[in-house]
Amino acid sequence: MHLYLHIPFCRQACHYCDFHFSTNTNAKSEMVKAIAKEIVLRREYLPAQKLETIYFGGGTPSMLDKQELDHLLQTIHDNFEIAENAEITLEANPDDLDSDKLYQLAESGINRLSIGIQSFHQPHLTFLNRIHSATEAENCVRIAQEAGITNISIDLIYAIPSEDHTVLELDIAKALQLNVSHISAYCLTIEPQTAFGSWLKKKKIQPIDEEFAARQFEILTSSLAKNGFEQYEISNFAKNDRYSRHNSSYWQQRPYLGVGPSAHSYNGNSREYNIANNSKYIAALDLNQIPATYEELTTADRTNEYLLTGLRTKWGVNTDELERLSNGKFWIQNERILNDMFQNGLIHTKEKVIVLTQAGKLFADRIASDLFIDED
Repeated sequence: MHLYLHIPFCRQACHYCDFHFSTNTNAKSEMVKAIAKEIVLRREYLPAQKLETIYFGGGTPSMLDKQELDHLLQTIHDNFEIAENAEITLEANPDDLDSDKLYQLAESGINRLSIGIQSFHQPHLTFLNRIHSATEAENCVRIAQEAGITNISIDLIYAIPSEDHTVLELDIAKALQLNVSHISAYCLTIEPQTAFGSWLKKKKIQPIDEEFAARQFEILTSSLAKNGFEQYEISNFAKNDRYSRHNSSYWQQRPYLGVGPSAHSYNGNSREYNIANNSKYIAALDLNQIPATYEELTTADRTNEYLLTGLRTKWGVNTDELERLSNGKFWIQNERILNDMFQNGLIHTKEKVIVLTQAGKLFADRIASDLFIDED
C-alpha cells in the first residue's frame, strides 16, 4: 500500500505551477500537527498491509525542519507497518539542500529524493521564477550523493521558449553528467490560474509552440535512450530499473492514502479529495474531522482512469481488464477506433496488451480520451 503527504508551502510561486500551496508559513507547525492527526484518523483506510512507499510531495516538503519531518515519520511508524525495503521519497528544491540538511534527511530515513531542478540554465530559471540558481541546481545533486542518498530523481521542463534546442541539449548533458538514476521531464504547460496563464491572457507571452514542443520531446527521448534510460512512462525515465515505485502505483491503479490539504485518496471503488484550503483543513482536524469530498467511482470512471494512466506507461492496458472494468462495453464501443489507431501507427498490441508507439506518445491523453467509454 502507499501513502502520500501533501506539504502545502513554498518560498515563492513559480510562474507555471497550479498545485495547492501557500507562501505564508506562519501556520506550518499547526499544519504538521494536523497532518499527523489525519494519519491517525485515516489509518484504517488502507487494507491491513505494509506500506511499500511513502511520498512527501507539495508544495515544497524540503521546507520541513528535522523536528517536523521526524514527527510525521514517527506518526507513520506508530500507525502503519512499513515494509523493510520501503521507498521513502521527499520532493526538494535545490536552495533547501545544503550539506547539513541532506545528512539530516538521510538520518531521518529518506532514501529517495525528487529534486525540482527544471533547468540548469539561469535565464530559464528566472523566466520560470525559480528561487534557486543554476549553480545550486548542480551542487545539490553532488552533495546528496555524498550524503549517501543515491536514489535521486531530477525534474526538467522542456518547451521553454528558446531560439533553438541548445539549452535543452545542455540540460540533458548536465543531467547525464551528474549520473542520476531517474529523470522526470515535463512539457511546459500554461494553466489558467497561474502567472503564465495571466500573461497569456494579456498577450505578454505566446502560447506554447506545439511543433517546437514535439521536437524537444523527440530530442529528450532519443538522447536519454542512447544513454541507458528507459522511458517507462511518458514523462519519466529510469536507469537500472530505478522506477518511481510510488508514482508507478498510481499508474497501475493501486490503492493509496493521501493526507494533507488537496491530497487525494483511492481504494479501488471510490476517491476522496481533501479540501484545498490550509486554514479550513487545520480547523477541521482540530475537531477530529476529515475535510474530504467523497466520490463513488462509476463503471466509466474506473475504465477511463485505467486508460488515462495505463496508456502513459510501458505496461500499457490489458484488454481483458478493460472488458472487466467496463462490463463488456470497451471493445463494442472502440473496435473501429482501435483499428484506425493501429493502422496510423499510434498503438500496437501484444498478448492482449495495448501500448502506445513512440509516435503515439505525443498524443497520449488524446488517444486515451478517444477511447473513453460512456456512462449509461
